[in-house]
Amino acid sequence: MTEFSVKINVGKGYEVRIGSSLLDDCGNIIAKTTSLCRVAVITDSNVEKLYLDKVIKSLQQAGFDTLSFSFPAGEESKNISTLSDILEFLAENNFSRTDMLIALGGGVTGDITGFAAAVYLRGIRYVQLPTTLLAAVDSSVGGKTAIDLKAGKNLAGAFKQPEIVLCDISTFETLPETEFSNGIAESIKYGILFDKPLFDAFASSDLSSNRLTGDKLTDVIAKCVAHKGRIVELDEFDNGDRRLLNLGHTIGHAIEKCSSFKIQHGHAVAAGMAMIARAGEKKGLTKEGTANEISQALAKYALPIDTDFDIDELNAVTLTDKKRAGKKIALIVPEETGKCIIKTEPVEALREYITLGKGV
Repeated sequence: MTEFSVKINVGKGYEVRIGSSLLDDCGNIIAKTTSLCRVAVITDSNVEKLYLDKVIKSLQQAGFDTLSFSFPAGEESKNISTLSDILEFLAENNFSRTDMLIALGGGVTGDITGFAAAVYLRGIRYVQLPTTLLAAVDSSVGGKTAIDLKAGKNLAGAFKQPEIVLCDISTFETLPETEFSNGIAESIKYGILFDKPLFDAFASSDLSSNRLTGDKLTDVIAKCVAHKGRIVELDEFDNGDRRLLNLGHTIGHAIEKCSSFKIQHGHAVAAGMAMIARAGEKKGLTKEGTANEISQALAKYALPIDTDFDIDELNAVTLTDKKRAGKKIALIVPEETGKCIIKTEPVEALREYITLGKGV
């Protein structure tokens, strides 16, 4: 099977490697990128059972001194309490600035481990080992780290780039269908944003199975990572074009929060993308037929294209969105598949967008 490598040219730069069975040799790969040191592998209770022993063995064989910390799996653990527990664990074990964290898991693990690395001793190194398609194509790359607050998702965080990202697609074989489709949603997002041929591949029969495998899967991941890398290189701190990556996220985050995170991130973003496209068409911002194109592609992978939460409920939550700047908010609206714009609107306009977006 083909292995891909994508270079992210931010700061000193780092490599994203995409292939099969990378966890088996992760110790040697990481040792060639960083110096040998003490490492703490941070993971959740689900991934711990599947891959922690393999990763620890590889790290130890390469010469790393290893510890591990596991927290209960799920978005509800992505909070200040879990972050505090990780930081206390590092302090109790006398971790120093020359030591390193390794995030083994999905987006929750990557986000909270990266945040811990950013703030412990004012910053130590960390590595991303994403074990979900969603984390591989999106959250493991670009240096955004965060936890959720009671008011909303990802409201506290820091920018912290990893030393290296290893995407072992073998780990995706253990994912439940709904978790794999989370990653499909984010992959389709990159097609809508930047890559009409990628979107068309998802919309056509070329990639009709939810279970992409082998070279098709590594190729999709590499394309998404390359698109994200290009945007992050232009706008590391999310003040300009990087905001495009939030397509579907303003409404999507509101759906997640309204569901008490029972609706998974990719599914919520899928609904958000379909809804903003419908609203864009009705406001004359989006080419006619685009919303139906997007909805059909998402529905093909059993992804939602609307929500049952009412307009007032969603609007109240979107007002806490971190993309809000004073009385304005940046909304990402498709002009057509493969091209989107950043539309800055008064926060009062959010309710109209949600209203126009609902109702298939």
